[in-house]
Amino acid sequence: MPELLYEGKAKKVWTTSDPEQVEMEFKDDATAFNGQKRGTILDKGVVNAKLTAVLFAVLEREGIRTHLVRQLDDRRLLVDRLEMLALEIVARNIVAGSLAQRTGLAEGTVLKAPIVEIYYKNDALGDPLLNDEHVAVLELASPERLADLKERARAINRILSAFWAEMGILLVDFKLEFGLRRGELVLGDEITPDTCRLWDAKTRARLDKDRFRRDLGQVEEAYQEVLRRVMGHAAL
Repeated sequence: MPELLYEGKAKKVWTTSDPEQVEMEFKDDATAFNGQKRGTILDKGVVNAKLTAVLFAVLEREGIRTHLVRQLDDRRLLVDRLEMLALEIVARNIVAGSLAQRTGLAEGTVLKAPIVEIYYKNDALGDPLLNDEHVAVLELASPERLADLKERARAINRILSAFWAEMGILLVDFKLEFGLRRGELVLGDEITPDTCRLWDAKTRARLDKDRFRRDLGQVEEAYQEVLRRVMGHAAL
């Protein structure tokens, strides 16, 4: 019988008969502001499982190694077990959220070039923003590994920005997590409206978890709209 290895804010991770692989089960639970706000988004888990499977497949075709093996059902993915790094890599194309708060730039300002930021994945500390020196002091990654992570984030940003543009969606910013698979650096976790800011290219309507964070309403409709556009794309 599968055993629960871990339960987080958005997913459960289960053992499988293969010690090298685990099952990720996506939940409908929603949190914001480091868990201070909690709720439920109907069928979010179904949307996020499918989108992660599709987006990881897109990245694999472009040469980005991921932990995805295959989708098992509406809510579960079979993935390779990784030794996750305690870092979150955030790529930003348009000013939003904390970047607006930290810089004073108006939300919606298009950046002249993408920004890649590093955060310490530590709930007790509130996942703080780090610079390269902080990463070195905390021994979270070598300078070479950190440079590799940033370059991979930029490559993924180029691929996904083009992909979302075909859907009529702006990729505002997004979070990535990486881990080691037998010593190989691999993209893990998920890519979903939970971990990305996605705006309609024409109206700039928000199609992501900001609708939940900011009490904008129509949260489920936004997630379903993203899935509808992706699954209706002729190239898939």
